[in-house]
Amino acid sequence: MTLLPTRLRAQIVKELLSILRDPRARFILVGPPLLQLLVFSFAATLEVTNASLVVFDRDGGRWAQELIADLAAARFVGTLRLVHSRPDLHAAIEQRRALLALEIPDTFSRQVAAGGPAELQVIVDGRRANSGQVALGYVQAVAAALGLTLQPQSLLPPERIGLRHWFNPNLIYQWFVVPSLAGIMAMVVSLVVTALSIARERELGTFDQLLVSPTSSAEIIVAKTVPGLLIGSTLGMLMVAIGVLVFRVPFQGSVPLLYGAMLLFILSIVGVGLMISAISATQQQAILGTFAAVVPMILMSGFATPVENMPPVLQWLAEAIPLKHFLIIVQGSFLKGLPAGEIWRHAWPLVIIALVTLALATLLVRSRLQ
Repeated sequence: MTLLPTRLRAQIVKELLSILRDPRARFILVGPPLLQLLVFSFAATLEVTNASLVVFDRDGGRWAQELIADLAAARFVGTLRLVHSRPDLHAAIEQRRALLALEIPDTFSRQVAAGGPAELQVIVDGRRANSGQVALGYVQAVAAALGLTLQPQSLLPPERIGLRHWFNPNLIYQWFVVPSLAGIMAMVVSLVVTALSIARERELGTFDQLLVSPTSSAEIIVAKTVPGLLIGSTLGMLMVAIGVLVFRVPFQGSVPLLYGAMLLFILSIVGVGLMISAISATQQQAILGTFAAVVPMILMSGFATPVENMPPVLQWLAEAIPLKHFLIIVQGSFLKGLPAGEIWRHAWPLVIIALVTLALATLLVRSRLQ
């Protein structure tokens, strides 16, 4: 920072002091993101546990009893109840007392013993579609362990079919969630810090002093950019370290490459925050603008749902979202060990986004200074 001009260095120091001198502000910048990382790492999961099942066993034979016993002992099952009529089975689903309902026909054990395909009706609560589909996959796994097939037979015999999950063989959801949350929380903090910067100046009346000072719009942008860049990248790397040391997520990539990509990511986010701050008259408007931008960014980033499943128009819009590109980098750095060329393939869009957003923010600030 000693290489910077005195006027610009003073602006950056002023911005850092305005953020860090308040103990409450320091706690808000560090406490909630770390707390959210710890909470969301356990709450934001696609795993299904303590699922409720009801079974209508019309067979009572050996294979039906073994299937019921294995389901009752399965880790994802919380309660398993037997009912004695089809209306009771349907009522359990309709009244949300069960996530899955199984009806075992009276020919089930005979069909299994004869070596043929056995029929089994599984009713899934469509109001909980995602959980229901995950639980249905668990039921199929339990049936497969018994040598049963609850889906159309494959063209290959079972002994020639193998299933391997690359990069996350045990499907530990925290290996996916924790790296993603590091990017999301760093994005939110950087966006809030920069979105409040110019709005805070305008609300406190010090923005008028900038109007009569020799400070240029480019210097204002740089002075507002550096604090958000430093705080966001530091917090992001701290969360990466927590993911490795606390949650034991394996890190296979390069720390310098990940840090460089994070700087580009935070720089592009800072540009968005400065645009919000430049058009906001108060800090309240800046906060509302921040959350109006954060929610679509997270939803369209591929964190919750794959981008490939979105309509083509949204897929094109997702290319302009920095979080979408950084999630690929941070997840790949953890589990795949992405090489430098692959990281750059996803990092160069961040450079374009940063240049565009910072240029637009400079134009907006310059229009305010005129």
